[in-house]
Amino acid sequence: MKLAALARAIRSRPTLPEITGPLQVRSFQHDFVPRDPKAKPKKYKYPAFYDPYGPRPPPSDNIVQLAERIAALTPEERKQLGPSLTERLRFPKLQPISTEGMDLGEQGGAAAGSAKVEEKKEKTAFDVKLEKFDAAAKIKVIKEVRTFTNLGLKEAKDLVEKVPALLKQGVTKEEANDIIAKIKAAGGVAVME
Repeated sequence: MKLAALARAIRSRPTLPEITGPLQVRSFQHDFVPRDPKAKPKKYKYPAFYDPYGPRPPPSDNIVQLAERIAALTPEERKQLGPSLTERLRFPKLQPISTEGMDLGEQGGAAAGSAKVEEKKEKTAFDVKLEKFDAAAKIKVIKEVRTFTNLGLKEAKDLVEKVPALLKQGVTKEEANDIIAKIKAAGGVAVME
């Protein structure tokens, strides 16, 4: 009896190919050829430098002669070559690149010197920052913040609760003083930066 039960249990279990299915077999890849384990890896020849445009034909005789004539010019004549070609071919003049707002560090040269001069000029745009407020006047401060920022009630409440917080950026001095006075009247302390 026990032997018959054991034989049924063994027969009823699925075999390994039934469990794993056809994915374990490489027959679904029609072009699969097993690699020879003794074969050496292929060596590919790479070009000396990468050219995204592919191989180019050699330059024509006119181009070679022109290059030789340019190489024979004196350095002063070579300096005149660029502007005269730009004028002759009617290329647009290159516009200077603005470095305003970029940190050029010590290597900024003339641009860094002009930035120091600009620092001495009077500041025209100011930021208003809420420093603190009375807990009893919190609702008044939130209402006042909503008047000059276009925030909803929840956003204004979140902004006021995470003091010190920047309320408004890039405003004139008069506008900043006006905002500070309104915040002070509501029970808060705001500063201009």
